[in-house]
Amino acid sequence: MTHQIYNFYAGPATLPLPVLQRVQKELLNFEGTGMSVLEISHRSKEYDAVHKKASQLLRELMGIPDNYKILWLQGGASTQFFMVPLNLQQTGKPMEYVHTGIWSKKAIKEAKLYGSVNIVASSEDQKFTYIPKNVEFTKNTSFAHITGNETIGGIEWQQWPTVPKEVPLVCDMSSNLMDKVIDVKKFGVIYAGAQKNLGPAGVTVVIVRDDLLTRVPENTPTMLKWKTHADKDSLFNTCPCFSIYFCERVLEHLKTLGGITVMEKQNRKKAKLIYDVIDNSHGFYRGVAQKDSRSLMNITFNLSTPELEASCVEEAKKNGLIGLKGHRDVGGMRASIYNAMPLKGVEKLVEFLKEFKEQHE
Repeated sequence: MTHQIYNFYAGPATLPLPVLQRVQKELLNFEGTGMSVLEISHRSKEYDAVHKKASQLLRELMGIPDNYKILWLQGGASTQFFMVPLNLQQTGKPMEYVHTGIWSKKAIKEAKLYGSVNIVASSEDQKFTYIPKNVEFTKNTSFAHITGNETIGGIEWQQWPTVPKEVPLVCDMSSNLMDKVIDVKKFGVIYAGAQKNLGPAGVTVVIVRDDLLTRVPENTPTMLKWKTHADKDSLFNTCPCFSIYFCERVLEHLKTLGGITVMEKQNRKKAKLIYDVIDNSHGFYRGVAQKDSRSLMNITFNLSTPELEASCVEEAKKNGLIGLKGHRDVGGMRASIYNAMPLKGVEKLVEFLKEFKEQHE
């Protein structure tokens, strides 16, 4: 595997080549057991060590305080769209959301099944091309919810909103987990599907502050209580062992690279290379997101016609650059450059975009 193909899909996304090679090497004989990690018991001491190490590394790399639990769950971030209100909603208090695109819309829809929802800010007026500023959440609310990065629109929070002290801030970080250094203490809950920056599809990480685990109503189904999983270290039932194992290997790799501080620096460099091509193309490429809301992870842009975009996507594929077609709901083009996307891949994309412009303007 030479990685001559560079994968710009939004997820499942590109994974670190050294990790893929390590997993391939370990696949048939995990930790000398003579069994694959795909078939070993989740109760075995060999798997348990990996399970604990995954949480320890995530805590270390993100600076997660001791009063937060790390849960490894199934069902994707979409399941957390209803588990968040189910576990946090309080009688007589509404839930407050910022509406920034398709993913926040889905979260809002699920929350409405459990009570009153207030939309305190929205960027729908400009087709979700920006993150609202000066967002104000009220004190009498169960929780405040934001989507850290809208994968489809390519917009990302540059500064976290201020919330009243007694209100937990909840953030869907599925597509920007660990893309930059954050202060976890600003949040009550962080959740993220793994298939962007952390590992393969199949596991979802939930980081939840201890005091919020007791809010859940007693008559909630057992598997839908965060507390169920927190009390059993995410081993209440058979967990997605392979996905968690893979995440642990990715986290080890990230640590050897220097951690999130180093990754943030590289992510900003990669994003700037592509945004500079867009900004200096004299309108040939037109960025979708407003400049002060641009995502580090999902760069969205348009060309003059859908036909020219289709041609660009096809030519890129011939050059080993795949996954550049925009989401089906919005069209256009999108380059997803998650942590595992090497700088060389971005440089090759930049070179291609410049050449395509010269040939078609």
